[in-house]
Amino acid sequence: MFSLSRLRRPVLLATAALLAAAPFAAASAAEWVVDPAKSTLAFSATQTGNAFEGKFGKWSGTIDFDPANPAAGHAAITIDVASAATGDTQKDEALPQPDWFDASKFPNAVFEVKSFKAKGGDEYDAVGTLTIRDKSRDLVLPVKIDISGDTAHATGSVKLVRTDYGVGQGSWSDGQYVGLDVEVKIDVTATRKN
Repeated sequence: MFSLSRLRRPVLLATAALLAAAPFAAASAAEWVVDPAKSTLAFSATQTGNAFEGKFGKWSGTIDFDPANPAAGHAAITIDVASAATGDTQKDEALPQPDWFDASKFPNAVFEVKSFKAKGGDEYDAVGTLTIRDKSRDLVLPVKIDISGDTAHATGSVKLVRTDYGVGQGSWSDGQYVGLDVEVKIDVTATRKN
């Protein structure tokens, strides 16, 4: 004999499964295209106690981010370490060399963001892994992300210890001449991909 209760259970289970999956389907992260002309990836450090700044001239990235579901977001930023420039000839010639970035052997640094953690308002933590000279470490980059229409503007900074990534070998590894702390600053403008 046909039983309505027997039919009701599979229908209820299927409905529950669809409802559970719906937020994930609706909240897939939006894709953003970085505008290199309006974006900067900079760094600052010290040499003999004096501060200096520099920028990476070549880098690229893919960003997936939706403020409605930041945990589903991810990003990958690839940096051409040989493009580091400080405006000082001595530093600029030294940075790609084996004691520092060793750009011929390790041409790229990569920051892979595995998720974004909402902190309230437009403040987030980009949680991921930074790899330089094949040395990977977990990294949390605090960022402020302002979205206006189809344009996103992200700014943030984080301090690193360069020797954690093998940057500054031999006599450069003790921080006596060049400081161990490096601050990395981002200022990124991106457009929503249609």
